[in-house]
Amino acid sequence: MGKRQSARRWRMASWGEIEQAEPEFISAVRTCFGVRKHCTMATLRRDGSPRISGTEIQLEDGELRIGSMPRAVKALDLQRDPRIALHSPTVDPPEDDPANWDGEAKVAGRAMEEDSKGESHRFRIEITEVVWTRVRNGLEITSWHPDRGLQTRRR
Repeated sequence: MGKRQSARRWRMASWGEIEQAEPEFISAVRTCFGVRKHCTMATLRRDGSPRISGTEIQLEDGELRIGSMPRAVKALDLQRDPRIALHSPTVDPPEDDPANWDGEAKVAGRAMEEDSKGESHRFRIEITEVVWTRVRNGLEITSWHPDRGLQTRRR
């Protein structure tokens, strides 16, 4: 490996593995991603700067997947550098009862292309981190990481 390449290997998991280990947590994350059809995705452009795009997710057979139109710039970004972040659709917490808000969720990982048949691209997300943020007597941030498991912080 070159000097600039990291020797560190990231541990990753599938949606199903996290669901098996932390069913209540991943159910809350699923609820956040289900409030609307489109979520926000971040990829890296050729020059390393971020690109934000809308996308839809699919949860099937214990896997988190995304798709895109053929030769879409977000797909080209992922073919070049598979690092990805997804942010659930957001809704504002109710002003009169913020604790009644389901929260918002984020997923980070690597997008592995499964197939590209000319009419579309399909990627499976290998997950490196999941974060769920909500309001409970202040801000509550629950995160899952393959090396640390589930952790909750309050602010």
